[in-house]
Amino acid sequence: MKLDCPRKEFFEAVSAAAAAASVRTSVTILQNLKIVASDHGIQVSGCDGEMWVERNVPCFVSEPGSICVQARLLNDLVSSMPDGDIHLQTLDGNAVLLTQGASEYRMVSLDAEDFPEVPEFIPENQLKLRMGVLRNAVESVLYAVSTDHHRVVLTGVLFTYNGNTLTLVATDTARMAVRKLDLPGIGNSVNAVVPEKALKAIKTLPISDDVDVELIFGGGRIAVESGGAKVVSQLLAGTYPNWERVVPNETTRTWSVEADQLLEKVKRTMILARDSANRVRFQGQDDLIRLSAHSEEKGEAKEEVAMVSQNGGVEIAFNGRYVQDVLSAIDGPGVRIEMTESSRPAVFRPGDDEQGYFCVIMPMALQ
Repeated sequence: MKLDCPRKEFFEAVSAAAAAASVRTSVTILQNLKIVASDHGIQVSGCDGEMWVERNVPCFVSEPGSICVQARLLNDLVSSMPDGDIHLQTLDGNAVLLTQGASEYRMVSLDAEDFPEVPEFIPENQLKLRMGVLRNAVESVLYAVSTDHHRVVLTGVLFTYNGNTLTLVATDTARMAVRKLDLPGIGNSVNAVVPEKALKAIKTLPISDDVDVELIFGGGRIAVESGGAKVVSQLLAGTYPNWERVVPNETTRTWSVEADQLLEKVKRTMILARDSANRVRFQGQDDLIRLSAHSEEKGEAKEEVAMVSQNGGVEIAFNGRYVQDVLSAIDGPGVRIEMTESSRPAVFRPGDDEQGYFCVIMPMALQ
């Protein structure tokens, strides 16, 4: 194998495929990327045994072939090189040479025949929507995905579609983000939990926001292919909790606030709140919300932000990081916080409530 490729395009393919490679596995081949060179250019692939990412790059190939190279090593080397063409060729004795100008790096390689192939499956359901819509929806809920691998089904995002509404749900049990999109006729019914890792790979695909993309479901997997790139991933097995039961069915108190102002005040308060499990106290009185945090070693923080309230005289504590996440995900100037009592979950919604988006946050103890 011998090829010359612009560093920028090669790095984009390597970094995308490397996101699928596994660094903690004992299966050595899964720590590698497969590079296949043909007359049409190269294909760079990464796999962790459950997800595959492929990226195609047009370049000059003087000798076709295939090889596997350590993912982290190749990514680190190419990312540190300046723009300009790089040269890659295989050597005798299970090695590959990466050069650019006077820079030379000889890397150990493995046989590409041992790299797992992307599985084929029969499509059962599919959704077709704009890439920009998909990206926005995924990014608005992804922060609430659980990191607790004892409840694997919560480490992904629930996708459901009933012919009219596409709903995305993510929760770590302390908070829950929900995005609903009115999209009639984009496909047939879907109920699947997509891993966080797969969604991160999908949303970074080289597809313009105004281009339609198909999500294909079948055989316990999801596949997306467009723009010379492909992601195939296993879905998460298990029954997703009945999330609708978590949403409060009544509201007795409401705060309406400028989202950017509240976000600014919460960020500053968090400088001290980090020392007390991110606890930020929110006290509503008249037309103000008073924010406070306490640190045994550093002192106290106090902030105020104007609001419009409805029966808003209540004191409640939240994990400040959770509030930052939801405020950052809300498009538009305003946020509406709906509550009942200080010990009950609160619902954060966009001020115009036209985005089909909300986040339920469990309160912390007032102490």
